[in-house]
Amino acid sequence: MRLVSGVHVMGSLLEALRSNERVVAAELRPPRAELATAASMDAWIDTYHAVRGLTRRGTFVFLTDSAVGLREEDNLRHLVTNLGGDVPRSHVVPFLTCKHSTEYCLAYADRARQNGFESLVILGGDRHVGPARCVEHAWQLREMIRSRDSDLSLGGWANPHADPASQVGHLLDARMTAEFYLTQIVSHHSCGAVERFLAEGTRRGLALPGMFGIFYYRSANRKTLETLRAFLPVPVEELSAEFAEGSTPDAICARSIRELTAAGAKHFYISNLPVGHAAATLQRILERV
Repeated sequence: MRLVSGVHVMGSLLEALRSNERVVAAELRPPRAELATAASMDAWIDTYHAVRGLTRRGTFVFLTDSAVGLREEDNLRHLVTNLGGDVPRSHVVPFLTCKHSTEYCLAYADRARQNGFESLVILGGDRHVGPARCVEHAWQLREMIRSRDSDLSLGGWANPHADPASQVGHLLDARMTAEFYLTQIVSHHSCGAVERFLAEGTRRGLALPGMFGIFYYRSANRKTLETLRAFLPVPVEELSAEFAEGSTPDAICARSIRELTAAGAKHFYISNLPVGHAAATLQRILERV
């Protein structure tokens, strides 16, 4: 444990995931690369405030890379340049997809370690949009990074909505090259799939800690939900009904954490928090859990 800005925080993400405490992290999306200079600067200022506000409360923060197929600015370069010494690098975990050149990906991992970051999540990236992957599977890039650096803890990926036997088999494979994994977005409407995935992992002795993704749905706007459905499993009808009954975004997100915890999940990361109010929003959600 370390003291950062008056808050005791766990030394690393891996330590936290292996402890008895539940971890609820935030996933933030960097500004899009095509933004004009002034708009990009404003967006990054909001991102820095969000990262500082969350990490000062002891919250781990993931920064995405080319989310939903759109090119985002180099998250690592901006973090290194602008985060002050009061932000623990152990609590900031960048994503790196394979949708760059091999040289870029390996240099990115080198830069991360050299600048004090302790963990990276390595993902394949959506095959249907944006640049092609530099390798066929993310484990291949993790293997390359591990051969150069044994200190970084690496995160992989699993999808509880897919066949549990194949997903758990992937996580158990000797070439997985990861110390933890994140999952595709789930919710209280997919508890059955999560239970089957976890049961398969228990049956086969899966010890790798996992973090289950939960999306912060801000409204029942059908066009938005249908657009999201192209990238992640969205229970459009069920969410529309919940909002129509008067549920709030905070209440729906908190319900997912509660019911998925009851289904056996322990650790979570929350996507789509409003960047300008990320810490306060997450606090409200956790107070409802």
